[in-house]
Amino acid sequence: MDAVAPLVRTEMPRPSYIMSAEGYQIATYSWGEPDADTVLCVHGFASSCRDNWVDTGWVRMLTSAGYRVIGVDQRGHGASDKPHDAEAYSMAAFVGDLMAVLDTYLVDDVRYLGYSLGARVGWQLAVDAPEHVGRAVLGGIPDGRPLGRLRIEQARAYAEHGTPVEDMVTQNYVRLAERVPDNDLRALIGLAEGMRFGDADPDPERPPQQPVLFATGTEDAILERSRALAATAPNGTFLEIPGRHHFNAPGSRVFREAGLEFLA
Repeated sequence: MDAVAPLVRTEMPRPSYIMSAEGYQIATYSWGEPDADTVLCVHGFASSCRDNWVDTGWVRMLTSAGYRVIGVDQRGHGASDKPHDAEAYSMAAFVGDLMAVLDTYLVDDVRYLGYSLGARVGWQLAVDAPEHVGRAVLGGIPDGRPLGRLRIEQARAYAEHGTPVEDMVTQNYVRLAERVPDNDLRALIGLAEGMRFGDADPDPERPPQQPVLFATGTEDAILERSRALAATAPNGTFLEIPGRHHFNAPGSRVFREAGLEFLA
């Protein structure tokens, strides 16, 4: 019997930087042929393009299927600029960054792949600029302002003085932030402070009209809220990702295969 060939690890190219409206540098990455159909991949809170899409096999799968992939490190993450000011983080700013990416890459229409915060931004991009999003996969889309449960004062005291965090939810967010190399905890605290009581919620009265696959892990606390949100989209489909919670769902083979089929 022939030996099974090992999976080829996707190379992480050097970032190409896009300038935001305020002058922040947004790191982007590209794989595949420039004239192929494009999938725009946008990661979640405290993650990165590498963490959500490269190391989990998504980019390898998409390029093998013939797509061009454009990945983004959202502001505050990865190789992008990481302002500490809460005012730098709003839904309009995140959507504006993606519009700048599409303009710079001269891409008019994309298939969209987003997880968690990236899914929330994708919802808004699809609503505000429907001409640019043909269809979307939105995984672990947050509902109910999850960042509102973060105790900002405890997280800031830990980041600035090393004071132990007592609140369990805040401990989980801090561990999540420290899991990814090069994360800046102060920037992520600024993001949480800027987003948690603003326009962070998707508006069920204004859902995307495009075909959208919503996917959430069966062990994720937001499962039923995600299912209800998907029901508001006229062309929405909902997928339960078996045995996965919020932080390990992007690596699910079930999620990858369903997402690839839907994007096609």
